[in-house]
Amino acid sequence: MATRLPEAPKVGMVSLGCPKNLVDSERILTKLRSDGYALSPDYAGADVVLVNTCGFLDSAKEESLEAIGEAIAENGRVIVTGCMGKEAEVIRARFPNVLAVTGAHQYEEVVGAVHDAAPMPPSPFVNLVPDSGLKLTPRHYSYLKISEGCNHRCSFCIIPSLRGDLVSRRPDAILREAEKLVAAGTKELLVISQDTSAYGIDIRKEPRAWKGREVVPHMTDLARELGQIAPWVRLHYVYPYPHVDQVIPLMAEGLVLPYLDIPFQHAAPNVLRAMKRPANEAKVLERLRGWREIAPDITIRSTFVVGFPGETEEDFQYLLDWLDEAQLDRVGAFRFEPVEGASANDLPGAVPEDVKEERYARIMEKTAAISAAKLQAKIGRQLEVIIDAVDEDGGATGRSQADAPEIDGEVFLRDAGHLGQGDIVKVLIEDADEHDLYGVPMG
Repeated sequence: MATRLPEAPKVGMVSLGCPKNLVDSERILTKLRSDGYALSPDYAGADVVLVNTCGFLDSAKEESLEAIGEAIAENGRVIVTGCMGKEAEVIRARFPNVLAVTGAHQYEEVVGAVHDAAPMPPSPFVNLVPDSGLKLTPRHYSYLKISEGCNHRCSFCIIPSLRGDLVSRRPDAILREAEKLVAAGTKELLVISQDTSAYGIDIRKEPRAWKGREVVPHMTDLARELGQIAPWVRLHYVYPYPHVDQVIPLMAEGLVLPYLDIPFQHAAPNVLRAMKRPANEAKVLERLRGWREIAPDITIRSTFVVGFPGETEEDFQYLLDWLDEAQLDRVGAFRFEPVEGASANDLPGAVPEDVKEERYARIMEKTAAISAAKLQAKIGRQLEVIIDAVDEDGGATGRSQADAPEIDGEVFLRDAGHLGQGDIVKVLIEDADEHDLYGVPMG
């Protein structure tokens, strides 16, 4: 008689916040799946629900609390983890029935809480996790976290208090994970951390053996090795330290995508100093020109904060003029929002909300115009595009090397029904708007 396996408990997951949180969620689910747990796509079918919270901004905290409340109302058996886990007393005061609260990247604790809340029936037969781990992103791209924490003390940010100082992963462990992901179908690795440029500073004297050679824990060395593993390697959260210049030739060689996500945050020296960030905006412009000489197709993405305490109209105009010079390809902007625990909250010169809104509208108008002009210049060119989705009508949606998933633009294709998700193809660009491109595959 065939052995009847016990039914595995089901776990639901609500993952909020940034890609780094998404990676944490993937790791937690990978471990639970390897322990034999099943996953539930809805509240009703879950024996326990995990809510991976974000605690970066007050608005993000409120969103996290709303998600916890919804999970409790819909299911009742809830475990909270993530950045807001540091404020367990706040969570428990509002939701005394949560089963457990754990902090960011406390994988063992949250998995242990699940084991306590929904014990796994013993079975030697249940082990369903793929070698690559369970993923919440599509099969063809994966986030690869190379470190935790941050050594910066920006006045508007509380990440170090949530996630601690920089802790870099061993380079050989990162490269093994990258190989597993590529073997499982990943075509694009999105390298993430709180500060990718700082990777290895804490373990710089600890090179590791890899494929018969030593790999130094340094961003440039790691990027070079990753470029030999995956077709596309995209670098996120890169602070413009001097050694970033060493990565640009790798882009010219085709080992790394010609794309840098650099959080400049502002350009006016007064505001940068108040933010406790390097005030070297003129040198940055010079370096941007140098990077474009080496890798002409390099895409620079950045984010900026408007309405920071003390930001004057002159400071804001300085930023707009700087953007005219910098000609960044992709820009996101945020209105300053006080975060509990951030030193910026105590700075004088609070900017009124209506002024923040007006400045936000102006910077978005400025950057949209720059983006539109840059995309218009791509009409008639052939670009490499990775396919994200193919529809039933023969169209497809993809991204060029200048586009990271979910935050940048897309490439909309006609006559593309023969393509599949994850294909990387040459595309003739036929049209463009402020953010997206339109084209047809060449084969």
